[in-house]
Amino acid sequence: MTYLIYDGSFEGLLTAIFEVYALQLKEPRIRRKHQVAEQLFSQNLHISFDEEKANRVRKKLQDIIGAEGLNALWKAILSEIEGIEDIVLGVVAYALESQKNILRDFGHPDVIALQDVLKKIGRERHRMTAFVRFALGGDGVFYSGIEPDFDVLPLISGHFKKRYADQKWLIFDRRRQYGIYYDLQRVITVEVQESETSPHPAVLDLEWDPNENEFQKLWKNYFKATNISSRKNPKLHLQHVPRRYWKYLVEKGE
Repeated sequence: MTYLIYDGSFEGLLTAIFEVYALQLKEPRIRRKHQVAEQLFSQNLHISFDEEKANRVRKKLQDIIGAEGLNALWKAILSEIEGIEDIVLGVVAYALESQKNILRDFGHPDVIALQDVLKKIGRERHRMTAFVRFALGGDGVFYSGIEPDFDVLPLISGHFKKRYADQKWLIFDRRRQYGIYYDLQRVITVEVQESETSPHPAVLDLEWDPNENEFQKLWKNYFKATNISSRKNPKLHLQHVPRRYWKYLVEKGE
């Protein structure tokens, strides 16, 4: 068995897929760097991103499954689920064999697995757009820290750019140690390193606007005032707002 180890980017994955066919590998497995340990009866190949190879694979796939299908493969990689690369490779192999768009062929196990992952990512994206709460920093930028199950920042940037077009904001993924920042014109990706004295990213150790606590109190009072005790349905509430998302919600704080 051969493991192709890549950098985790979609372009790196396309390069690895190119090498699978170029080297005519049998039983290949594609993994990110941190997911593979040396094994006695396997070979590890470290794949460096190659723009030309990646573009050749991209063009071929786009001709077969279209731009929408290619985008679906990219979204699947954002799940970071171990083995997702093998599912993508299986879908690619099936598409190349069939020479047609097979992403609706639910009789194929890799297609079914891919669609299942896409549904999970879609749910997480929706929840992040609903549950993100901002706090106003002393520098006039609105900040939010999240820890999504999947790497959904690339999927929610357009939503927040459109919704908060007149405000500077930064959404930081604590789990992956990077964020997206909107400067009133464009959304850019930012990385923040942990400091030597604090395990938390410096961007989260901020001085908040003096009025921020008052804004949060008003928000909590609003939810308290509009709550109708007789119509509480905790089971239904948990279905729509799972407990693991409560840490993002100002109205759920003490």
